[in-house]
This record gives sequence, C-alpha cells and structure tokens, in this order.
Amino acid sequence: MIDAANTAWMLTSTALVLLMTLPALALFYGGLVQAKNVLSVLVQCTAVAALCSVLWFAFGYSLSYSGDGDWLGDGAAFFLGNMARDTVRSGIPESVYVMFQMTFAVITPALIIGAYVERIRFAAVLVISGLWMLLVYSPVAHWVWGGGWLAKMGVMDFAGGIVVHVTAGVSALVIAWMIKPRHEFPHGIRPPHAPWMVMVGAALLWVGWFGFNAGSAVAANADAGMAMLATHLSAASATLAWMAIEWIKFGKPSLVGAVTGTIAGLATITPAAGVAGPLAAVLLGAAASCVCYTGVWAVKKVMRVDDALDVLGVHGVGGAMGTLLLPFLVLIGAGGGKLNLELGAQFQAQAIAVVVVALFSAVATFVITKLTDMLVGLRVDPEHETQGLDFTSHGETGYHTNR
Repeated sequence: MIDAANTAWMLTSTALVLLMTLPALALFYGGLVQAKNVLSVLVQCTAVAALCSVLWFAFGYSLSYSGDGDWLGDGAAFFLGNMARDTVRSGIPESVYVMFQMTFAVITPALIIGAYVERIRFAAVLVISGLWMLLVYSPVAHWVWGGGWLAKMGVMDFAGGIVVHVTAGVSALVIAWMIKPRHEFPHGIRPPHAPWMVMVGAALLWVGWFGFNAGSAVAANADAGMAMLATHLSAASATLAWMAIEWIKFGKPSLVGAVTGTIAGLATITPAAGVAGPLAAVLLGAAASCVCYTGVWAVKKVMRVDDALDVLGVHGVGGAMGTLLLPFLVLIGAGGGKLNLELGAQFQAQAIAVVVVALFSAVATFVITKLTDMLVGLRVDPEHETQGLDFTSHGETGYHTNR
C-alpha cells in the first residue's frame, strides 16, 4: 500500500537531489574554473545528467535494484518494462523510487567532472560518464543498496559514502592521472574566476543534501529527521573548521575555502547520517575539514596529480572517513542509531567495503578511460586548451563585453 506522507517526502527529496546536480554542482564547479571554461563545465553537467537519466531508465535501475544476486541485478527491469503506474516499492510508488535513485546515479558521475575540467574532449566526457555509471556505479549500488554481497555482509552506507563518494573520488584520481595535468599545473593555475558562483553552488548543494541524506530514510520518520539535523550540523562545523585552518595558515579565511569545508562536512556525514546524533555530527564535521584539507594537499603536492577541483581530497577522503568512523559515532552523545553488527565486526565490514570498492573503481575506471581514449581521444589540442573549451568545444563564451 502506498503511504501518502512518505510519498510526498520522497517526491520532495527527489527534487532536492536533482537540484544538487542542476544547477548546484554546475555552479559550484563552474565558478572554480577559468572564465574561458565556465560554459564547458555547465554543458558537461547538463549532458551527464541527461545521458545518465536515460541510461538509468534503460539499464542502470535494473542492474542496481532488480533481483537478489550477490554481484549484479538482473535484467527484469530493463527499460522499466515491468513497472506499472501503481507498482509499490518500500511503501512508495516504484516510479518515485526509480526517480529518487536516478538522481544519485546522475550526480555521482557528475562529481567526477571536477577532476578533468579545462582539458578534456566533450565526447570523452559522455563516453566515460555513460560507461562509468553502468559499469562502476550500478554494480556498487547493487552490492550495498540492492541486496548484494556487501549488504549481506552487514555493511552500512546510509546515503552514499561508499556508493557515491568513494567510487567518484577514486575514479576521479585515476582519470586525472591518466589525462595528465593542465599545462599550467602546479604553479600557474589561476584562482577561481567567480567565487560568488562557487558559494551559490555550495549553498544549493547544502540545501539539496537534505534530500540526499534525509531522503535516504525513504520515509517521513524519525530517522529522516535526525539525518537532516546531523547533516546540517556536520556541514556547519566543517565550514567553521576549514575557515579556522585557513585563518591560522594564511591569516585570512577565504570564501572558497569556507564552502569547500561545507562540502567536506556534507560528504563525510553522508554514510553515517542514519546513525550519528547531533554531537557526533559536529565532531565529525570538524574532523572532516582537517582530514580533507590534508587530502587535498596530498593529492596535489605529494602525488602531483591535477585533480583540478579536489574530488578525491574532498569527496573520496570524506566518504571513506565517514564510512570507517560510522561504527564509533553511535557511542558519542545522544540520538545515535543502531549498527547492523557488533562494533568490531561492523568496523571490519566497513573497512572491507571501502578497500574493495576503491580497488574495483580504480581498475574499472582505468579500463573505461583507456577504451575512451581509443575511441574518441581524451584530451583537447594544446591550442584549444589555451583558448578555452567554451569556444573551441561549444562555440560560445560565458561572458560578452559590451564596448
């Protein structure tokens, strides 16, 4: 039977999560690049959202949520052929469930865009994103959320620390390494062309994340309420912590740094939003900024990889951190949820999931990227990179000067 209250909340959550890609992530990433590349980022986010939506309808949903196999869903729901208007799943119309999960399948490959901006061929974006959603995201979603082997092991991932952030973060690192750095990297990279746009995008992400995390309860209940509170507190705490780090290190807290902290707090609380109480969320957010700040520095300065917009350092590191600390958050303060396993066994299961998913994502992404390079090429010509992708790839410019 369809529950009207839960359905109304899930309709709202679905809209909020789609907002996170269009326009939130597009604006967040668009403001971080040079002015000559802003439209390319907006086009990439829009195209990935459209492409992955259609692929989700055709194959992705069935591969993720159809059947009870250990490794991959069956083909029973290809093209949603067996879904009637009144089919129910988890107490809501299955059409709403499909759409809610689709928004996750859309934003995850869109997150990876941040690793290769300003130098990739548009055709490569489409090929990589489509194949990645089907061959990396869908299997991992089945493993964790679709009744696969990690779910049967007792792994907990409330809203996507493993399925979204670890997969995207590790895959972003692989693609950034394979496509090679921008020609100005590391010393000639210009600052974000529009910090105000970054802030607007981050603010929309913050709001949309309530649908991402609280919506993952798939019900209008106490779990959703606590997840929303934990999400907000983690983001707020992480924002202040990142500001403090920059204030101490540089003497001035930057706007871009502050909202980067916001995203780090949101990514880190995502897997644990179902078990963390208020105090745990505040502490986790502050720790997230410290760890993710170090992760961003390590990728660029130690690994020398041009992960342009810090997808691994913020999303990958944050998602893994929240996943690993999840078992211990129930011990901090009031309002904590319940674990699937005993404390030690739960941590072991979480660690296995992070390691296996990271390795799988890395290997699969390497193969996908190699194949894409063979089919359409990865990188634009050097002169096109210098001129900017807005005009050379799309025939438009983001800004026109009136003389």
